[in-house]
Amino acid sequence: MVSATSSVGLLSLVPVALSAATTGTFDAITFNVAGLPAFLNGNDVPGDKTENTARIGQLFAQNDPDIIHVQEDFNYHATLYANDDHPYRTATSGGVPFGDGLNTLSNFDWVDFERTKWATCSDASGSDCLTPKGFTFMRAKISEGVWADLYNLHADAGTETADNTARAANLKQVSDYIKTYSDGNSVLVFGDTNSRYTRSDDVPRIFSTENGMTDAWVQLAKGGVAPAAGSDALLCDNPSPNTTCEIVDKLWYRGSPSLTLAATKFQYAGSQYLQTDGNILSDHDPVLVDFTWTVSTKLRISDPYGGPHGDFYNDISTLSGVSSPTASSITLRGANRLDAVSLTLSSGQTFTHGGTGGTASTLKLNSGESFTSATICQGTYNSQTRVFYMQVTTSSGRTVAAGTQNSDCVTRTAESGWGIVGFTGRSGDEVDRVALIYGKL
Repeated sequence: MVSATSSVGLLSLVPVALSAATTGTFDAITFNVAGLPAFLNGNDVPGDKTENTARIGQLFAQNDPDIIHVQEDFNYHATLYANDDHPYRTATSGGVPFGDGLNTLSNFDWVDFERTKWATCSDASGSDCLTPKGFTFMRAKISEGVWADLYNLHADAGTETADNTARAANLKQVSDYIKTYSDGNSVLVFGDTNSRYTRSDDVPRIFSTENGMTDAWVQLAKGGVAPAAGSDALLCDNPSPNTTCEIVDKLWYRGSPSLTLAATKFQYAGSQYLQTDGNILSDHDPVLVDFTWTVSTKLRISDPYGGPHGDFYNDISTLSGVSSPTASSITLRGANRLDAVSLTLSSGQTFTHGGTGGTASTLKLNSGESFTSATICQGTYNSQTRVFYMQVTTSSGRTVAAGTQNSDCVTRTAESGWGIVGFTGRSGDEVDRVALIYGKL
């Protein structure tokens, strides 16, 4: 269950600096719930599928993991949700053959939820192309200013040549997506990969080699050393009494320049998810990982404001390479809405996001001055939520603004000793969403 230390700040509606939590914990579980219709796949699980699914939902509510990714959540989805009480849950994409079977139940809210179908699938060993299997993406709020990108996946099954090719392509598709959409962000990838390190044709290492991520099983159960490709399979019982064997359900993670993530406990949690008579509920053993998180002492991020449109942008990767980033000026462009934001560092590095419309207004900092807060207003234009207005205020009370102010506004304020040094969000011809990146002064 989630916890946090230090005082927790709510979203600021007035220009007063709030002390947000600086460290906390959460746990995450991935569970293939064997929700294919019984006539298609009995999964070699005793009992009635509707009753088993109800039991899984009840145990989700009882055990209360903070983030739950499920796979094969097809035709018994309503039963699963009827027996669970997590406050945030994705809407189903449908049963077989319409849905992908991927859903998330969570104690954390999120933005930017998307479903992506695999570009490659194979029916060589089964019916992987029967449904639009793939992966989901969301950006979840763990705490005030603490966000992580969550990926849920269900890769191609089977071990025929075509299956191996498809499955490797599946994991590469997620890896490439992370490079584009999660640059500079904390990330967790977990789900049914149908992959094993011991298989020569599988590529579970891709998230470590291409995305800088850590496999929690390799780290905590295998001493940091993954099994060699081509070695004998490390087969598990279900439920497994130990974690040294390997299953296809996995979890990778990484932190970011603004957030340290550390996996502290890895479990095969099947013994916590059993029928009342002790039988298994699924042919998959769920994976449960405990985490601690700590915000950076150098760079931090505010909560975002605005809509889910435009392309992602993030200045934090560049800022992380600057020893002590400080701002020298900010330029805001706008007319009816906020067209662009631009910040220049004392080093001369400039970050610009948005379009070229509107009128530009620039505020240069004086010696010892910093940008300490921003008021941001959002509104709807062409049926899309965008940033309509921004006003940035300095430590001496000077301001610069652009766009059109309305009543749907928030004010984000840096804590004492911190200043605005960059932005992250989404933009196109205008600014669709913005969050502030704070640097330690």
